Amino acid sequence: MSSSSGIGTIVRVLSNRTFGIYSASIIVALTGTLMQRVVSGWLMWQLTESGAWLGLLAFADLFPTVLLGPVAGAFADRWDRMRVTKVTQALALLQALTLLLLTATGWISAPRLLVLTFLLGIVAAFNQPARLALTPALVPPSDLPSAVAIASMIFNLARFLGPAAAGLVIAAAGIPAAYAVSSASFVVFLAALSFIRVGPTVAARATRTRFVDDLAAGLRYTASHAGIAIVLLLMIAGNVGARPLIELLPGFAAQVFHGAAVELAVLTSSAGAGAVLAGLWLSGRGDGTGLAQILVTSTLVVALSAALFTSTDHLFVGAAILVVTGFALASTGIAAETLIQISVEGAMRGRVLGIYALLFRGGPALGALFMGVAAEYVGLRLPVFAGAIAVFLVFLWAWFGLRSTLEKALAKPDRDLQPDRVPASRAEQT
Repeated sequence: MSSSSGIGTIVRVLSNRTFGIYSASIIVALTGTLMQRVVSGWLMWQLTESGAWLGLLAFADLFPTVLLGPVAGAFADRWDRMRVTKVTQALALLQALTLLLLTATGWISAPRLLVLTFLLGIVAAFNQPARLALTPALVPPSDLPSAVAIASMIFNLARFLGPAAAGLVIAAAGIPAAYAVSSASFVVFLAALSFIRVGPTVAARATRTRFVDDLAAGLRYTASHAGIAIVLLLMIAGNVGARPLIELLPGFAAQVFHGAAVELAVLTSSAGAGAVLAGLWLSGRGDGTGLAQILVTSTLVVALSAALFTSTDHLFVGAAILVVTGFALASTGIAAETLIQISVEGAMRGRVLGIYALLFRGGPALGALFMGVAAEYVGLRLPVFAGAIAVFLVFLWAWFGLRSTLEKALAKPDRDLQPDRVPASRAEQT
């Protein structure tokens, strides 16, 4: 295998000191974040044994991005993205420590857990577009497609490690200990960020225009860019119709598979393992060719595997299906983000990624809320199956009506990343 493809590409990109440090530390932080999400879901189930409360928790975690995503993206084009990442990570640490205190003292309740999760959702709404838009400042422009795929692979590796760690820590030491481990992971990331030096990560033009004008320009740009608009439409389908399955796994573990924390860890880690495989596959591609086809095809696999998952009550059969589901969900996410990153104008990056974050987090929030409420009346399986059918219909629409348009619109991506970067001589100014 040559150094320009496959594992060689991954190794070359990670050998960049700045991106290497960032990648090593962000996997720790994301593992802690996803571990905390699983722990909170299991805690909510213990407190309520209600699918509606479980859906409401996912809604509280993810929906703030719907309200704030475009605004946070506009701020990411005006504020220093590294500074935003540090501040939001510090706030996430405070939230995790609060959960640790409340669970250790027995003061936790379903409403308090819901409120704290909502506050973390607000923090995440500002963190995600700034963190995603930071990537071009960490690598040369030629390495951006691989860096985006590696970053997404890291997120999906954390989806494997976080749930597995959550199940093991809960079983061995209890929920407070799991929150303690999550808090420690945020400390590690904050410490690592102090060793990373990049130039100012904000477009100079953005600081000379009105914020409202910037926000409106970002919305117009996104809606008028044919390729990006179609990518986001496909994301809406997958994130609303299929991704909520992952958020509702605590309920499946208890109701369908008659298990507890260990069974939950098996299911969530299986989805994460599939996602890691997708990340490894796409990280080594080296460029953005063929990603439009991968995005559309993976949407079909998401629909079929999610529907199939609802047909079994055997744990290891369900886990095997979730490997495929996780692979397909990650493939759609990586393909969508990479296509956006290599197609968007640098000065618009934060705003477009803010809308991307809105759909990435807000879609599952809405889907999980609706499916969770419906599960109170018809069980968990039927709402998830209905969502999978909806995704399949969108796939048919995209395959027969929009695939050629998508490929043409993204055929010549804009690789001019200069608004995101500064000359090397200025790299130590922050």
